[in-house]
Amino acid sequence: MMGSKLSRKKIILIDFLFLIITIHFVSCQPQDEINNLNNATSFEPPEWSNNATIYEVNVRQFTQEGTFNAFASHLPKLKEMGIDILWLMPIHPIGLKNRKGTLGSYYSVKDYTDINPEFGTLDDFKNLVKDAHELGMYVIIDWVANHTSWDNVWTEKHPEFFTRDSKGNYVSPYDWTDVIDLNYDNKELWNYMRDAMKYWVDECDIDGFRCDVAAMVPLEFWKWLRPQLESNKKLFMLAEAHEPELHKAFDMTYNWQLKDLFVDIAKGTKSPDDLYRHFEEEKSVYPKDAFRMVFTTNHDENSWQGTDIERFGDFAEQFAVISCVVSGMPLVYSGMESGLNKRLKFFEKDPILWKESKYRGLYTKLFSLKKHNPALWNGSFGGEMNYVDTGIKQVFSFVRQKDDNKIFALFNLSKNSTTVSIDNPLIDGEYKSLFSEEIYNFNSKKSLTLEPYSYLILFR
Repeated sequence: MMGSKLSRKKIILIDFLFLIITIHFVSCQPQDEINNLNNATSFEPPEWSNNATIYEVNVRQFTQEGTFNAFASHLPKLKEMGIDILWLMPIHPIGLKNRKGTLGSYYSVKDYTDINPEFGTLDDFKNLVKDAHELGMYVIIDWVANHTSWDNVWTEKHPEFFTRDSKGNYVSPYDWTDVIDLNYDNKELWNYMRDAMKYWVDECDIDGFRCDVAAMVPLEFWKWLRPQLESNKKLFMLAEAHEPELHKAFDMTYNWQLKDLFVDIAKGTKSPDDLYRHFEEEKSVYPKDAFRMVFTTNHDENSWQGTDIERFGDFAEQFAVISCVVSGMPLVYSGMESGLNKRLKFFEKDPILWKESKYRGLYTKLFSLKKHNPALWNGSFGGEMNYVDTGIKQVFSFVRQKDDNKIFALFNLSKNSTTVSIDNPLIDGEYKSLFSEEIYNFNSKKSLTLEPYSYLILFR
C-alpha cells in the first residue's frame, strides 16, 4: 500500500494538492453544468419502463378469494388493457399486536421475508411473477422500510433497530399506532434491510420496489442500497414521495401536486392556468429524466378521501384521461377500469364489485396510443408539454411531440359548451381523433366546439 512507502507529510501534501486541483476544476465549470451534475442520477431506469403504464394491485380486495392464484387469472385482461407494471401492495404477514380492524394494515409488516398466508404461499407468488413475465409484464412489490408491526421478528432478535423514547419505549410515527419506527442511525439495520429486499429479487425474480413513505427514510440509505440491489439486473424503483432529490435514488416519484390540483379544480378553487403553471414548474424543479407517477386515486385516496366520483364529480372521466396523456406514467388502481364506485375498506375484507364500464375501453385506447406514440413516453423519452392558447380560460390544451410523433389534447373543464378558434404553428398538420377516428387538419385557423366536460385527443 502507498502508506508503507511514503511519509505521512508527503501523503498530506499530495492530498492537499489534489483538493486544490479539484476545487479549481469545479470552480471553472459554468454554474448550469454544476447544477446539472447535482441533479443528474447515477443510473438509468430499465429500458422496458420507457413507455410503461403501472397498475396497483390490492390482492385482498381484487377477488372474493383474495389470493395470488385468484388474481393471476386476471393477468391476460390487464395485459390486453395495456398494463406493463404490476405494483402489488405489501405481500408480507401482518402484525397481530395493536392490529387495526379484523385483518390489519398491509403496511404493518411482521416479517420481511415471508408471505401473508391470507394471499397464499411463496410458490404461489413465484408462479404469479412467472405468469406475469410470460405475458411481458413486470412485478414490483410494496416495501415498508420506515416502520414495522409491534411484533415484527426483529423486535425479539434486534430491538436495537427501533426508535425509542426517553423511557425506552418503542415509538409510533404520527398516529400510526399499529406500527413502530425504525432507527436508521443504526447502520447494521441498513444491511438487514438490504438483505431482506435482495431476497425477493434473487428468490422470486421481482422487477423492483414501490417504497412506502420513502422521504421518511434517509436518502443516503436509498443511494447506498440501489446499486447493491441491481447486482444481477436493473430494477424499477418508485418512491412514495414527491421530493425532487429522491430522484438521486429512484426512477419515479408521486405527482401528488397534480392530484391535489384535480381536487381543487373540481371544487372550483383552481383553474386550467394552475395546471399549466404546475407542468412548467416541473420542468425546472425535477431532473429532465425523472419519471413522475400521475394518478387520480390509489389505495389511500380511495379508502380515506373517497371515490373519484365523490371527489371529482363531472370531472372524473376528464381527469382520468388527462392522467394518461400529460407528462408522466399513468397509474390505474384496482377496480378503476370497472368504474370503482365505492371506498374499499382498508382493514377488512371488502371485494371490488366488478362490472362492465366505459373506463376499460378508455384505458385500452389511451395505453395503446402511449405504447406506440413516443410523444407520450415517460420522462425524457417522451415529448415535452407545450401550452396551446385557445383564448378560453376553462380549456386546458397542450401539444407533446417527439420527432415526427405528436399529440394535441384539449379538455373543456367547464359545464358550458364552448367554441375555440386556434391559429398556432405548434399544431399545424393533419391529425386523427383517438376516439372517433375523425381527421382534423390544422394548416389554417380552425374552430372547434367542445361540449361540457368533454375532451379531444388528436394524434399523428
